[in-house]
Amino acid sequence: MSYAFLLAAIACEVFATSMLKSTEGFSRLWPTVACLTGYTVSFLALSQAVKEVPVGVAYAIWSGLGTAAIVAIGAAFLGEPITLIKVAGIGLIVAGVVILNVGGAAH
Repeated sequence: MSYAFLLAAIACEVFATSMLKSTEGFSRLWPTVACLTGYTVSFLALSQAVKEVPVGVAYAIWSGLGTAAIVAIGAAFLGEPITLIKVAGIGLIVAGVVILNVGGAAH
């Protein structure tokens, strides 16, 4: 169940981060409400996940997958360019998450 909470936390964080641009500096009410709600639900779900998943591993997965998803969303929907450097950076993030998971399982 903890990993279900972690996936929910990632989904809510990705949603909230995707909403940031539309808040226009938190000057638009409904996008701001949606963004802040997404972050709130994300942290609530993450707090439930870390009851059983080691906090370092949970945070690495949460931040790493969230970052990778935001890069993909930026490229697909916001017209942000995908460069070789960005792809390499995401690869390193994913590799770091995998290494932390393998190391976390060993303890």
